[in-house]
Amino acid sequence: MELGIGMFGDVHINEKTGYVQTPQQRMAEIIEEVKLMDEIGLDFFGIGEHHRPDYAVSSPEIILAALSTVTKNIKLGSAVSVISSADPVKLFQDFSSVDNLSNGRAEIMAGRGSFIESFPLFGYDLSEYDALFDEKLRLLLTLNNDEVVNWKGNFRMPLINQTVYPRPVQDKLPIWVAVGGTTSSVIRAGKLGLPIIFAIIGGDPSNFIPLFEVYKQAYVDNGHDESKMQIGVHMHSFFGDDNEKVADDYFPIYGAQMNRIGASRGWPKYSRPQFDFGRSTNGHLVVGDKELAIEKILKYKELFGLTRFSAHMDVGAPSHLDMMKSIEIFGKDIAPKVR
Repeated sequence: MELGIGMFGDVHINEKTGYVQTPQQRMAEIIEEVKLMDEIGLDFFGIGEHHRPDYAVSSPEIILAALSTVTKNIKLGSAVSVISSADPVKLFQDFSSVDNLSNGRAEIMAGRGSFIESFPLFGYDLSEYDALFDEKLRLLLTLNNDEVVNWKGNFRMPLINQTVYPRPVQDKLPIWVAVGGTTSSVIRAGKLGLPIIFAIIGGDPSNFIPLFEVYKQAYVDNGHDESKMQIGVHMHSFFGDDNEKVADDYFPIYGAQMNRIGASRGWPKYSRPQFDFGRSTNGHLVVGDKELAIEKILKYKELFGLTRFSAHMDVGAPSHLDMMKSIEIFGKDIAPKVR
């Protein structure tokens, strides 16, 4: 099982003073944090795409290109690229460029995204949400599989005997599909034989078992080699030396971000009992000391048959020093025991 970290590039916000960290500052911190991940042997890093004031990163490939020159071994990918509102040709070129810069360490995680800001920004109709994702994912796969492309769709001009440059260092870029709880998305990933990662960010993770089974069935029924199946989870995580202290310190930061997002979605105010349930045996949060984290990650490995665990570690933007400490605990204390 691969062990790594995902981030959205949350910026520090102090609502009492009005302070909002600049993207420049947060990006510099991310570079240092991923350098540490690489040094302590974590397997992969993923960065999200957002177009909001509370996130620093709108173009994952730009950050990954910078990271490719200061890391040596860690895989570098998006988490996610909002493919529905992207140009798959440009996306493939950009990640192929990162693959060249990193000597073959790039990967793409394609998703529909949990926010909708990119649709009006890039001129797409939100009512065509699923059709856009399906067509653009299939074009991206065609670009990855075929050096000379002949393709026709509904949302862009056709490609006729076209080769897209540069080609990646790897024979093919790894392309994962990120899903929430939409059954049709899970089935599509299985039919296409693509690696899948489930974002489990609420409730009891065991409720996702039927979706994992649907994916596995679709994967096998469509003739794909079961031995090559790759399944991951992406879960909100944060680590410290003392189980209760890290919870007490992190709750105000995590809760504030949940409330900022929830304000636009009609969610009730995020509460400490919600947070504590999330940290419990049947909860979705991996927040605590190394013993809690090891126990939970191994539980999910057994429950779902995981080949990848992604700790989403910057929700609410903890301080850079606390992030570095959490990364160090994950890489030096948790990952070796899990392995």
